[in-house]
Amino acid sequence: MATVLVVDDSEIDRCLAGAFLEELPGFTVLYAEDGKEALTIIRREQLDLVLTDMQMPEINGLQLVETIRRDFAGLPVILMTAHGSEEIAVAALRKGAASYVPKRDLTRDLAETVENILSVSRAIRNQHEVLDCLADVQYRYVLANDVSRVATVIGHMQDQMIQLKIVDKSGLIRVGTALFEVLVNAIEHGNLELRSELREIDDRKSYARLGERRRALQPYRDRHVYVTASFSRTEAVYVVRDEGPGFDPSRLPDPTDLTNLDRAGGRGLLLVRTFMDEVTFNATGNQVTMVKRRNGSAPTFPPLRRGGGGVKNG
Repeated sequence: MATVLVVDDSEIDRCLAGAFLEELPGFTVLYAEDGKEALTIIRREQLDLVLTDMQMPEINGLQLVETIRRDFAGLPVILMTAHGSEEIAVAALRKGAASYVPKRDLTRDLAETVENILSVSRAIRNQHEVLDCLADVQYRYVLANDVSRVATVIGHMQDQMIQLKIVDKSGLIRVGTALFEVLVNAIEHGNLELRSELREIDDRKSYARLGERRRALQPYRDRHVYVTASFSRTEAVYVVRDEGPGFDPSRLPDPTDLTNLDRAGGRGLLLVRTFMDEVTFNATGNQVTMVKRRNGSAPTFPPLRRGGGGVKNG
């Protein structure tokens, strides 16, 4: 069961987004016409997620994100972006939003994005109490090409971040979102060699069918994703490596270019580089190293560097 609040001053867009979510089993959808009404509902109801438009009267999407992060840190927010709202959307991601979906892609991407963020958020709620004396810890994971296992692995890594108090609840969701993007990317684009462009065709059906076929074929089926996660009192370092052929990191879309916000190939990179403090690629593009520092400030997007570790065109 999940209760989602949809916030949009456009009745048509509000109802459209809500209709997609109401089709999902176990979902209850509430509605607000603007950020002010949304905050009233958030204070009154037990919500699992907020889906909000960016440009609204009185309290806009950015202001809503800032208030939720301050007063309701464990409540994830997904943005609905339209042409012309790219700059404020990037600001909202840096301020605490968990992800975004372009309005033009709601039919294709909304349900999956909501379910992914909820899976990350629920993992946080299931964390065990921790020992204050823990100083540092390192884990190594080996994943088969099964995306359904990703959220469980992320939940375990989030547990370590809670123990060492590297981020707050909102930061935990954002780091979980970045890890989800990278791990799914390593499986689908790295090991299975699926192209982002295929997702644009017939609502991902061709993409999904090709992925299922390749999971049973050589050389794809025997490939794995290797993850090393190191945690200390000051930072978390994640290294993710797939066994695919790799790619040229210099050809990745520029996350500082707002025109890439609506591109399927740039979305994952933008989220990862926004939510992590440092992201580096190895020369062959099949390994990414990400660093999240305790109380780290928003990253400044330095030029892409070849080094320890990558997000492909996911």
